[in-house]
Amino acid sequence: MLLPAPPLVLVFAGSDPTAGAGLQADLLTLGSLGCHGLSVVTALTVQDTAGVEQVMAVDADWVVDQARQLLEDMAVAAIKIGMLGSVENIAAVAEIVSDYPEVPLILDPVLASGRGDEFATEDDIAALHELIIPQSTIVTPNSIEARRLAQVDASDDIALADCAARLLAAGPEYVLITGTHENSPQVVNTLYGTAGVVREDRWERLPGAYHGSGCTLASAIAAMLANGLEIPEAVREAQEYTWQALRAAFRPGMGQSIPDRFFWARTVDDVDEAARGGARDDPATD
Repeated sequence: MLLPAPPLVLVFAGSDPTAGAGLQADLLTLGSLGCHGLSVVTALTVQDTAGVEQVMAVDADWVVDQARQLLEDMAVAAIKIGMLGSVENIAAVAEIVSDYPEVPLILDPVLASGRGDEFATEDDIAALHELIIPQSTIVTPNSIEARRLAQVDASDDIALADCAARLLAAGPEYVLITGTHENSPQVVNTLYGTAGVVREDRWERLPGAYHGSGCTLASAIAAMLANGLEIPEAVREAQEYTWQALRAAFRPGMGQSIPDRFFWARTVDDVDEAARGGARDDPATD
């Protein structure tokens, strides 16, 4: 007798050979949280833990064919979008997800790598703002991405709440702005809805530079929603999971550390030892 299938989550994202971020990180996170990830590859990258050297967007027709083949075969409980790689892919994915308005859509607007390698042009940002953001259940930018998506000049002293308001005006139900890149003693992550702040969570700022923290958080939210949680609770639980994965991060190469999405499978002593040895010079994360 076959057991019931776990919740299925469809991911659109670029491939990261390190499995620190991108599609591989999404699938690891979803698997860790009891979901089965379905994958549509939107871009190929040449990268290591230090940074990204090359990005090649997959042809939009291939993106469409991958997604349609899966969606015509299986019912998904959530859709998570990461890096799409081109304006053509953004338009193609927007058309696909418009056919499934009842499925929660989580947008992680990956605009640059942790090192600062650019993934999105101004045309890409404009297309996201026009085509994907209005359809999203929740958008999960860090503070830098929030300002870019809200089309705020970097020199403008604008509050993140105002950025959230501008993004919400485009049509998503919620915006979660993460505060890792802000100059604050703790990391402050704020969930905004159309009525204002829904919740604000504060987390100990961990030492280290991490590859794929944003992917982990967005995928964890997707998993929580697929498992039946409401948005506020899903956001809180996903943050807890991500913080624990970062606390247990390991450094396999010469660059950033990689979150351990299966931290719960290690002993408490192992995780504590990893946390004590995780300090690096750069406190930023993806």
